[in-house]
Amino acid sequence: MRDLLAKPLLVVTGKGGVGKSTVAAALGMAAAARGLRTIVAEVAARDDVSRTLAPDGAGGVGPTGTRAFAERDLGEGLHHISIDPESALEEYLKDQLPRGVSGLLASSRTFSYLTAATPGLRELLTVGKVWELAQTDRRTPGAHPYDLVILDAPASGHGVAILTAPGAFADAARLGPVARQGGIIHGMLADPVQTGIVAVAAPEEMPVNETLALQRALRDGLGQPFAAVVVNGLLPARFTKAEVEVLAGAAGSPAVRAARAEAARSRGHRAQLARLRRGVGPEVEVRSLPFLFRTALGTPELARLGEELVS
Repeated sequence: MRDLLAKPLLVVTGKGGVGKSTVAAALGMAAAARGLRTIVAEVAARDDVSRTLAPDGAGGVGPTGTRAFAERDLGEGLHHISIDPESALEEYLKDQLPRGVSGLLASSRTFSYLTAATPGLRELLTVGKVWELAQTDRRTPGAHPYDLVILDAPASGHGVAILTAPGAFADAARLGPVARQGGIIHGMLADPVQTGIVAVAAPEEMPVNETLALQRALRDGLGQPFAAVVVNGLLPARFTKAEVEVLAGAAGSPAVRAARAEAARSRGHRAQLARLRRGVGPEVEVRSLPFLFRTALGTPELARLGEELVS
């Protein structure tokens, strides 16, 4: 997976609750540790990654919701932004239109009307800002380019909608600035050299099913294969086959029952991991991350996971 860090954009997506933000943050830390100027982008005004990496406001990060849409320096070459579509629209209009007109069109009421009348506009504005972050010639005044942008995308279905919105708008508009801009953004997202899509799954039946469905949806809607799949939270294999057989014949004390359950769950994880590998095909690299017995993950744990991903 080290080759992933050579792409200007990585999109991390998967079923909700499988640890997408953990993987995005871990990849960001691994990239920054290798000297890449990196930004992790969250959407819908989420701030999970920056609170994990700098929970006490270090690196210029304040409480959730403050300094919205700012590119925040988390230190050591790692940055963060929380993208909301309304701010993305305002920035775009300021760049394209006179100040008075842009301010009127970007008002909350006008934005609500626009999004109600234009399905997919929120997704287009969101991914348009992600695209802007990945450009060497940034349109944001005073902004510096990044070596790597990591998008912590929404869960599978909404993630596909965000990635396919530019192409859909380009096809619908056909001519004019919307079609042109949509086509440019779609071109980057559909190019596996420029954009890598990393799917995150848990080693369980439903997340594996959704990951395989996501693979088909991305091929159909974007023409993009997975660049890699990360199976997050794999339980360790604590018992050998012989030990499992001994446990099966042992008296059912609470400790033995707990050991049996642990062994069964671990075997289930490995069975689902094998099913996922078969499903995505041999051309897709599948990496697993261990289950960390922690109530919360901090920078040391994320750094460790990042190194496991790119080593």
